[in-house]
Amino acid sequence: MRGPVAPPQVPLSASRGEVFRDLVQDSVERLERRWPQLAEVDFVVLDVPSDLEDSVPLGSAVSAAKGRPAQIVVYRRPIEIRTKNRDERSLLVHEVVVEQVAELLGLAPESVDPRYGQD
Repeated sequence: MRGPVAPPQVPLSASRGEVFRDLVQDSVERLERRWPQLAEVDFVVLDVPSDLEDSVPLGSAVSAAKGRPAQIVVYRRPIEIRTKNRDERSLLVHEVVVEQVAELLGLAPESVDPRYGQD
């Protein structure tokens, strides 16, 4: 019998970008339980930073301004290049998100997530 492997509403495969966005979202959801004010922050995934310098950042944080919420950006390609598999990528994404949230809130990363740096 021939037919579809999965129902139409379930994607057969997700792009690397979609998988990466899911990793960022998972990290944000973990932190929002402890820091509900993060619901007001825009989390964005970009492939690469627009202004490359000597070093390539893995993420950035921008404080809120008049008419614009605070924003945390996570750069997909630099993180993918530094990791070998999904588990490493997930850990690095979470570290980057924690570091950027800490910068935005003016806290140490360990205050944002007590398990920071232990994985």
